[in-house]
Amino acid sequence: MPRPPRCRRICDAPQVDTFCPNGCGDSEPILLTLDEYEVIRLVDLEQQTHEQCAVQMDISRSTVQEIYESARRKIAACLVHRKPLHITGGNYRICGGQEAAHCGRFCRMQRTNTEKFNKNCNGDSIMKIAVTYENGQIFQHFGHTKQFKLYETADGKIVHVEVIDTNGSGHGALAGFLMQNGVDTLICGGIGGGAQAALVEAGIKLYGGVSGDADAAVSALLNGSLSYNPYVHCDHHDHEHGEKGHTCGDHGCGKHSCH
Repeated sequence: MPRPPRCRRICDAPQVDTFCPNGCGDSEPILLTLDEYEVIRLVDLEQQTHEQCAVQMDISRSTVQEIYESARRKIAACLVHRKPLHITGGNYRICGGQEAAHCGRFCRMQRTNTEKFNKNCNGDSIMKIAVTYENGQIFQHFGHTKQFKLYETADGKIVHVEVIDTNGSGHGALAGFLMQNGVDTLICGGIGGGAQAALVEAGIKLYGGVSGDADAAVSALLNGSLSYNPYVHCDHHDHEHGEKGHTCGDHGCGKHSCH
């Protein structure tokens, strides 16, 4: 029995999947698979080597070469024969930010969130803030939160609020979960080092070590008065939450104001 082909990792589906030259009429389209599209994007647009592309897509270098040559032939046929191009199908899985650690600086989902955060820092007034959430309060351990409360803001005002379930996602998947929901800022209590690194990879700004009412914390962030702990850390191997009144957000590392 031959081995099944390895599923190719791609960052995201294309925003436009059909291209048609003027006068193409009802010509039968040439089909470019999503994994072929991704190889073209990485090699020709992002200027990756075939080795880098192979690592990002979780396939071999020789497979990248085969996909690349096939994709280039199809694109050439569209240009020469004036045929429409339709991007569809293929053997792939969509990363959607969940596997951003493997993509490095080339992860499109990660870069999109980073650019969004940079715009916010440069005066763009649109933000999407997530808060670890339980019964109106900031839940005190990021990796165990069952819900996030999401706040969309514009011009320093909250325009939409919703509570979403994490559906059992743990430490490693939560950063990707937030990316998929368009979050660029997180307010939480305690959070471990690995989760913090994943948030950095995802381009999500962290305000940790915060406790109390979730709505009040977001209002404080928007008006520049939120007190948070830039050195926050939470290690469940060292302690159990709830003992002696301890919470992850109160590590005695000092507090820091947003401004």
